[in-house]
Amino acid sequence: MRYSNFFIHTLFDVPKEAETPSHILLLRASYIHPVAAGIYSLLPLGHRVAEKIKKILRDELDAIGGLEITMPVLNPAELWKTTGRFYDIGDELFRLKDRKDREFVLAMTHEEVVTDIAKQFFKSYRDLPVMLYQIQTKIRDEARPRAGLLRVREFFMKDGYSFHRDFEDLDAYYPRIFNAYLRIFARCGLKSVPIEADSGIMGGTGSHEFMLESPSGEDHFVMCTQCDYRANTEKAVGAKPSFQGLAGEAPAMERVATPQVKTIADLMKFFDISENHFLKTVAYEADGQLVLAVVRGDFDISETKLTNHLKAIHMTLASEDVLASKGLHGGFLSPVGLQGVRVVLDTSVEEETLYVAGGNEPDVHLKNVLYGRDFKCEERVDIAEVRQGDRCLRCGKGVLDIRRGVELGHTFKLGTKYTAPDSMDVTFLNASGSQQRVVMGCYGIGVERLMASVVEQWHDESGIVLPITIAPFQVEVCSLGKKQEVLDVAEQLYARLKEKYEVLYDDRDDSPGVKLKDADLLGIPVRVVVSQKLLKKEEVEIKVRQTGEVVFCPQKDLEAALEKILKGLEPSLEGLPYMPE
Repeated sequence: MRYSNFFIHTLFDVPKEAETPSHILLLRASYIHPVAAGIYSLLPLGHRVAEKIKKILRDELDAIGGLEITMPVLNPAELWKTTGRFYDIGDELFRLKDRKDREFVLAMTHEEVVTDIAKQFFKSYRDLPVMLYQIQTKIRDEARPRAGLLRVREFFMKDGYSFHRDFEDLDAYYPRIFNAYLRIFARCGLKSVPIEADSGIMGGTGSHEFMLESPSGEDHFVMCTQCDYRANTEKAVGAKPSFQGLAGEAPAMERVATPQVKTIADLMKFFDISENHFLKTVAYEADGQLVLAVVRGDFDISETKLTNHLKAIHMTLASEDVLASKGLHGGFLSPVGLQGVRVVLDTSVEEETLYVAGGNEPDVHLKNVLYGRDFKCEERVDIAEVRQGDRCLRCGKGVLDIRRGVELGHTFKLGTKYTAPDSMDVTFLNASGSQQRVVMGCYGIGVERLMASVVEQWHDESGIVLPITIAPFQVEVCSLGKKQEVLDVAEQLYARLKEKYEVLYDDRDDSPGVKLKDADLLGIPVRVVVSQKLLKKEEVEIKVRQTGEVVFCPQKDLEAALEKILKGLEPSLEGLPYMPE
């Protein structure tokens, strides 16, 4: 492809709205163009990268028995009402009506449609197992689209759905999709970290996220320094150090006036104790019910863990009006003496430890509060956020290190969430002639997010550094200077190379500096330079973008040299943390 005939319009200045490396470089290198907040056009370079990612997805999913389908983006609301997600999902779901006033949604995921397909066609155990997948547009009304392609409102997603006779069959298939994901990310040049994850609105019995460690990531995950424990901070658990120190008989609980003493720091100074001897109480509304969550003062509440424990669909901080209706006061809450209010207590709160807690009235705190004596709680579960440096519960030796990352993909064991009687009620006739419920798995990867993640990992101060597997072109030929003999040789090399490789020939009438800067910005893996100086030696210059290595090669040996270089740039699939199949 000739540069002069291709659609490339690079930018010198950094766009004002761009902050992350991938956003800046994809805009500057003319891979994407913004249409609206969180909505982008893929320009020809970006389109070529996306198509190569899609090919890798198809290769790996077809290899494990996946069958590609295409489902509509416009879904009838009735399907989403059947599963309850029409009501459960908030503003992220686009809802609309057609000219006949029928309700529809724009699909952010396709569980309802694919489960309806299963209900219509999977009648016998002989029909199972099956894995259906698609690469289709998804629509999501993100509240805060950011970072270019990392958080958008419209995007391509590979979503796959497997259907099984029972949980054992799902468990047997799950490692195949898990390992296919590892290969997909590795083939795209990414070092992914599989972690245990929360299932969120997808539901199910278990899930994994595949993370790319990155300072631009919005997600946080923990890694043990000694064992293979990996988990999203929303799900992670760590050891909670004990502070039991009660010697002898516990002193009686005291009511203490604390006017103008409200913050934890002020209270610590007032009572002359550390934060681990406070009870931190936060009020929430969960599906219309008031709930008080209580953790030890040196921990924070994980709203995800709390939501999962409550099995709540909607949970927000309780308003002052809601608290007032129960005679409660923000800033002075505690579980002591409460009646008619649901309380969830974290496992960090122990017996034989004295605490300071709110007095459930303004400017009052309670001293020498003892769990088991002064208050009791039937719901005592882990609802605390894991902290940097907490000891690992799995091995008991390492500590948990919190890191930032970008989610590359997510796999779910959905189980019977969508096939249950109170959902879409999907059964099949088993070998014994009885009706049995279909068991499902679900697996997603965002195409544009994957593209942006590659740039987050592979870039330098000069521009993008794309892996050979997804680069829009494998080789770029640059002619430097306007001498006819230089142009003639460059034309000849271009004609030779394009028979075997995907080649971009920079035939522009521009200065060498402009051409070489643009070549580095675009990130094509190998650059071949033809110049007057090199012609005298009948050589060309080859630069490997990933390593910066420069070699000089006789023109006649160019194909052999490129073959060796390009082969060496292929990502390795060795040493991946495969799950036993």
